[in-house]
Amino acid sequence: MKTKTGIALLMAFIMITMVSKAQDKSGVSYQEPHRPQVHFSPEQHWVNDPNGMVYFNHTYHLFFQYYPDGIVWGPMHWGHAVSKDLVHWKQMPIALYPDSLGYIFSGSAVVDSNNTSGFGKNGKVPLVAIFTHHDPKGEKAGTDVFQNQSIAYSLDEGNTWTKYAGNPVLKNPGIKDFRDPKVMWYPKQKKWVMTLATKDHITFYSAPDLKTWKKESEFGLREGAHGGVWECPDLFPLKLNGKTYWILVVNLNPGGPNGGSATQYFVGDFNGHRFTPMDTQTRWLDYGPDEYAGITWSNTGSRKIFLGWMSNWEYANQVPTQKWRNAMTIPRDLRLKQSKQGIVIASAPVPELVNISANTSVSKNVAVNKILELTGKVNKLKSQYILKLTLARLKGYTIKLYNKKGEEVLIGYDDVKGQYFIDRTKSGKVDFQKDFSGRFTAPRLSTSKSADLTIVVDKASVELFADGGLTTMTAVYFPNEDFTGLAINVGGKLKLNTLSITGLKSIWK
Repeated sequence: MKTKTGIALLMAFIMITMVSKAQDKSGVSYQEPHRPQVHFSPEQHWVNDPNGMVYFNHTYHLFFQYYPDGIVWGPMHWGHAVSKDLVHWKQMPIALYPDSLGYIFSGSAVVDSNNTSGFGKNGKVPLVAIFTHHDPKGEKAGTDVFQNQSIAYSLDEGNTWTKYAGNPVLKNPGIKDFRDPKVMWYPKQKKWVMTLATKDHITFYSAPDLKTWKKESEFGLREGAHGGVWECPDLFPLKLNGKTYWILVVNLNPGGPNGGSATQYFVGDFNGHRFTPMDTQTRWLDYGPDEYAGITWSNTGSRKIFLGWMSNWEYANQVPTQKWRNAMTIPRDLRLKQSKQGIVIASAPVPELVNISANTSVSKNVAVNKILELTGKVNKLKSQYILKLTLARLKGYTIKLYNKKGEEVLIGYDDVKGQYFIDRTKSGKVDFQKDFSGRFTAPRLSTSKSADLTIVVDKASVELFADGGLTTMTAVYFPNEDFTGLAINVGGKLKLNTLSITGLKSIWK
């Protein structure tokens, strides 16, 4: 016969088990504190650079640097997620595991539609991944040849992958940082071009078959920002007024405009052998502290869709999340525009966000007299919305996201300095790293008297797109409760031509 104590212990055990299962279920449903609801993040564990982004058979593939055994950086794998609309993501089994040649570092993937690699069989088009094998033993031994380029292929639309028996296909010539291959097909010369990060510059290689690579040229020894190592490059064409320009994206760590990691780019020409920049000025694709390792999807035709890692190496291992760590930015469409910096990239959130849009409220000819309180319009949106403003005449203003605990993020325009800004000094948890707290700025690149601003707000991040996306900033933050408050503050009076707020539904429900 069971005693009362025994029954009580049994009931307690059952209750603990039920609570534990409920917590597990909650975790699976992406409901943890600070969990992004409109950005991709893995169900659990560590994530950094987006990799192998390729569009094939109506599916967007996102591979990513992934450590499946913890929430800090560790031996790198390629995680995998797929989407039909760039918004809703399904996490797939791990695509590439470390092996005897090393960890699986960053890289790219292509559709080898002409079967140049010979991997295709029975009419199946191969997807080919090109990545860096990072040998930790070689690194520890102090050699300079511990990073080499390898390939793998898939004949089932990316579900499973086979590593090439002849790896590595591009051996290290003696360069300590020799990584992150971004490969594209160059149709004029019927060859593949690899853009590779080599220490603090770029080296271009070419191959007819993705296997036999030869060096073409180098770029960047004296151009651009050199505050840290160059990483995760990309090379692609964009048109402006009917003319084709080539864009070379180079991620840099450290040395960004607001400290730590950031993405710079160059505008110029590429002839299949050499990249020639139009000028030597440094341009930044995103001025905020939390966009890094950004590259574009391959096989999307003339549309160029960009995605970055939404973090910064200054504190990525310390941010206060428990089950997973870090996320990706909103996918962005890139196009060229003319500005006072010359020809620059303009970024815009992909229009597919309409797939999660909820009710939109639009107000016209809004007069702001010192403060415009908008909490009533957003307090039920769970910190998930897009705010858009248009102004016939730009003046200084501050948008405040806030909660009842007195925590806040300030976003706006300083008309004295001609700068946009994001200030997360009082945003909640900021003491986990000395440089996390702060005010971050970006120059205004438009010369127009009128202006527009779009901000995408999620549980723990904001992305700013100003003046048609000429100025872009991304920042994460970690409030102790949702920012359900919203207000616009001005020094005097400000007229908004339009003000719209669109709620965003969770991508996980």
